[in-house]
Amino acid sequence: MLHSLRPALAGAAATAAGNGLARFAFVPLFPAMVGAGWVDGGEAGALGAATLLGYLIGVLSGRAAGRRLGVPRLLDTGMAITLLTLLACAWNGGFAWLAFWRTLAGIGGGLLMALAGPASQASVPADRRGLAGGVVIAGVGIGVGLGAVFVPIFLSAGIPATWLGLAVIVLLLWALAHRHWPDMALTGAAVGPAPQARLLLLTYGLHAAGMLAPMVYLADLAARGHGLGIGIGAALWLVFGLAGIAGGILSGRVTDRLGGRPTLVLWLAIQSLALGLTLLPAAWLVLPAAAAAGFAAMGVTTVTLTVAREWAGPGAGALWVHATAVFAVVQTLLGFALAALFAATGESHAAVFGCGFLASLAGLIAAEALRRTRPPLSRREDNLL
Repeated sequence: MLHSLRPALAGAAATAAGNGLARFAFVPLFPAMVGAGWVDGGEAGALGAATLLGYLIGVLSGRAAGRRLGVPRLLDTGMAITLLTLLACAWNGGFAWLAFWRTLAGIGGGLLMALAGPASQASVPADRRGLAGGVVIAGVGIGVGLGAVFVPIFLSAGIPATWLGLAVIVLLLWALAHRHWPDMALTGAAVGPAPQARLLLLTYGLHAAGMLAPMVYLADLAARGHGLGIGIGAALWLVFGLAGIAGGILSGRVTDRLGGRPTLVLWLAIQSLALGLTLLPAAWLVLPAAAAAGFAAMGVTTVTLTVAREWAGPGAGALWVHATAVFAVVQTLLGFALAALFAATGESHAAVFGCGFLASLAGLIAAEALRRTRPPLSRREDNLL
């Protein structure tokens, strides 16, 4: 079984590097960089939004780049970009310098996320595609966990050493994954604007809007919002990552048994609960909030990948790219908006997490509407693209 899942494990290494580390390790670094004077709170939020802008570019260009380079070479390119950006961020060249490299980090993560999941599912036996998708998405949680463990350790040597240490981890992941990259033929046509597809994209977009606040501000909520310190903020980010691993893998198993749409409703209910807990004043509630948010973040992504396969058959890869692009567009636009809101409200965490709570509730309503619709295709175990 392990041998057949090697492409999925390699895909997990890609998402761990490009998203869990290069993108999300910035979350526990957020308060440290503000405290060290590299950026202020508003600029740190803008760096998070710049990463999302790059992620959008990477997702939208991933399929075309994959056709030109082939999936394995495209994954190598994404890992190389990721490594370079981490090295560059080790120098405090000012906000503009950091914004450029954080944008490029997002591009690398977007390239990896666009193709690692569908390619991994296409490279394993049909009865293990749900599990393979869960493994790849759980890689994001693994990267988050690695960042949460090592960022506090590296920070004892300073912020430059932290960026360099993260680069070393990415290099190791790349070396382990390179020989086992998944592959697939990018031949499928894009999915048309079916009403059901639009509803799936709406649901995933609302999920993205709801998850933005914890994906950028969670550690800062604990460290500065509740006065718990950078170490506790990083520990909560570790909880987020570990719960994400569980959410990704478990959701793959559940959707293999129950189907994607009922599972999507359940996971969005958990997300709504998570965002609601962040709004309560008790500091200890940030712990279950972090766990529930991580569980939902990776779980909803895995379920969406499965629903795309259930509905689109051979066109699932194209639908997945559309969904990932919607996610990136929503988080990019909202990322800059929340950064502005955070600065305008005197760095109010309640304001940004309140927006996330409302978006999560709307996503739950959309998921329930999606559950009641009839899929345009019966569930099939076709080639994904």
